[in-house]
Amino acid sequence: MIRYLIHNEIDRQKWDYTIKHSFNGNVYALSWYLDLIHEDWGALVENDYERVMPLTGGKKWGIGYLLQPFFAQQLGVFSTSILTGEHVLNFIKSIPRKFAFVQMNLNIHNHPDMDTQYRLIQNKNHLLDLIHDYRKLSGHYSKNTKRNLKNSLKNDLSLSKNLNPTQVIELFRDNKGKDIKHLKDPEYQKLQRLMYAAIHKGKGVTYGIYTPNNELCAAAFFLLANQHLIFLFSGSNENARENGAMTFLFDKVINEFAGTQIVLDFEGSNDENLARFYKGFGAKEVHYNVLKYNLLPFPLKQMTDFWFGHFK
Repeated sequence: MIRYLIHNEIDRQKWDYTIKHSFNGNVYALSWYLDLIHEDWGALVENDYERVMPLTGGKKWGIGYLLQPFFAQQLGVFSTSILTGEHVLNFIKSIPRKFAFVQMNLNIHNHPDMDTQYRLIQNKNHLLDLIHDYRKLSGHYSKNTKRNLKNSLKNDLSLSKNLNPTQVIELFRDNKGKDIKHLKDPEYQKLQRLMYAAIHKGKGVTYGIYTPNNELCAAAFFLLANQHLIFLFSGSNENARENGAMTFLFDKVINEFAGTQIVLDFEGSNDENLARFYKGFGAKEVHYNVLKYNLLPFPLKQMTDFWFGHFK
């Protein structure tokens, strides 16, 4: 039996046990993480937490919705036992009807048997298994990546760990962030709390790349959990695009974790240029589904498709 639970009805100890012991568990679905990215999250729970599905819902203009929260690429159904397409579909059908508009990311192990009222959109991710030694891993770099790495070494860059998360966020906001309209102060504050919490729990690490003049030109924050090193957020300036700082950063990270059972998760991307950059390190393309449906009648259906397509 699948039950819908509101936030204060969820047994957090059982929840986290399920996520940690699921074959497809990830850090985004742990209770502390969900609390930070969507404090009123609810859930669908099967039996005694055998399978679970977090629901990050809300209401706007009187319309209930489920949208993917910022800073969590994949959620969906998590299971401590076998997970079939039928199981996933049963969870989707159990989503309360009060959530009339749904656009949420499933995880790479969720392949529901679908019917016509639901739509799946396929997104790309890129993963790199770091089990081999650095020499073998770097041998699979593309020609362009090797060229960029060689260029970065000529620029006498240096790496520093354990930067203040605020430095990473400010570097982004002062550069690419100026063109990102959907990230505003509340989102940046949420990200900062998330980064500090992860570091406090031993689940987060920051890296910064400096020029010979001690200028921070690139920085990144990674989550380290469930044998995955997740590239969650980064910032860089114009100098980084010239001196190969991000290539230098990823090469150093790969070198640090080479020969372990860690998987480097690049968290994307559908953008062809970013995908090419990630593949340049030997990353493999994988896919996850975005579940989307709208149960509202015309003309609300058309209006909400537009509204929720542009706002959160």
